[in-house]
Amino acid sequence: MKQYDQSSLQRPVYVIQEHHATRLHWDLRFEIDNTLKSWALPKIPPTKIGEKRLAVSIPDHPIEYALFEGEIPEGNYGAGQVTIWDSGTFEIIERDKRKLVVKIMGKKLEGEYCLLHFKPVEKNWLFFKILA
Repeated sequence: MKQYDQSSLQRPVYVIQEHHATRLHWDLRFEIDNTLKSWALPKIPPTKIGEKRLAVSIPDHPIEYALFEGEIPEGNYGAGQVTIWDSGTFEIIERDKRKLVVKIMGKKLEGEYCLLHFKPVEKNWLFFKILA
């Protein structure tokens, strides 16, 4: 992957990348523990209180990936076009194994959001806005 100058990033990093892969989805990423914790959202991210979205946890990514826009070549994992849909910074309000509450300060998403893990599928979380 191309090297990016991380000095332009607000820290900690929050980014959502629109990803035109096999299926269109949005990759939600938060800089936590020196990596980008990541979830794939099959539908456009929620902007209003009450809208809930499935968020499937995916492998962590290196922090510099927050700057990536472009084409992932055919034959590679996640092949397709990637653009930055939203970016900014965030603050952790609450965090445990099954819940992450953050205050997002992005260009499109702003306010308090919750990622809530639910069973039976280990990778499934809900992502929703809780406070404007």
